[in-house]
Amino acid sequence: MKYQYFVADVFTRQIFNGAQIAVFPNSEGLNELQMQLIARELNLTETVFIVQPRKANGSNRRRMRIFSPQNEIDFAGHPVIASAYVLASCGDLSLNDTITPLIFEQNTGEVEVNISAHQGKPTFVQFSRKVSAIIDRFAPTDEELASFLGLEINDLDHHKYSTRLVACGLPYLIVPVWRYESVRKARFNFDAWHQSCAPQTAAQEILLFAPKTPYPDSDFNARLLGPRISVHEDPPVGNAMPAFASYLCSFDFMQKGTYTFAVDRGDQLSRRSLLNLEMDHLGEKGLTIRVGGTAVMVVEAMMEIPEL
Repeated sequence: MKYQYFVADVFTRQIFNGAQIAVFPNSEGLNELQMQLIARELNLTETVFIVQPRKANGSNRRRMRIFSPQNEIDFAGHPVIASAYVLASCGDLSLNDTITPLIFEQNTGEVEVNISAHQGKPTFVQFSRKVSAIIDRFAPTDEELASFLGLEINDLDHHKYSTRLVACGLPYLIVPVWRYESVRKARFNFDAWHQSCAPQTAAQEILLFAPKTPYPDSDFNARLLGPRISVHEDPPVGNAMPAFASYLCSFDFMQKGTYTFAVDRGDQLSRRSLLNLEMDHLGEKGLTIRVGGTAVMVVEAMMEIPEL
């Protein structure tokens, strides 16, 4: 069986930047084992398989399954942006209006998507989520934080922000620093992590961020580190954005209202990404966030897949 697939660079307008996502826009006939083996073969962060639900009745609704090289993923944001761009770019989805709505069915439920277009070509994709967060102010000491992040204590920010544990499903230890340079130079120390109280928080990933960047199009720079992330890896941060938005809303100085801001990851030498976020901070338990971005098509290819 031959299946067409595409690879898109997501959350960027420049090829060879952002996160690489593979998308099979018409994957009817593939079983779960085949999908997992394909994702392992491509060895990208995420590979997406799209089918049209039986009861779609021609509507803009698609079923989406997402696999990493190791396992299936119930929810992820980068595949939403990539899949919308691929479906629109390969002609599977018509963009007759300025904004075209689309619904993706992921394992965790429906994701509402809006595709902005110009002359029938996708220019921007935004999806919305309503999340509920659990926030804990318990945190390792400054000495412990500095030791397992490879930073100095005076790199840490305690004036505007503070370290907090935030979980919107997966728990993140969110750590603020003063400067962009501190985010970039941080190096996770596995031994220091295990000698600290950090493992007691149940967080397996640290979201390190700075409220300053050298780029005029972003408001924050963020980076993920942790015991499951290699020292030189700089993985996508999209899945951490619900926790980050909830973290920002947990501070008393954040007045109620709608906020718009941009978060970048990496730099020009490490596949920089730019994520555009909106959040409706109403002081309620649930928080509505909208995540948007652009993508660039990189690969169009066919894969020969054996029956299994």
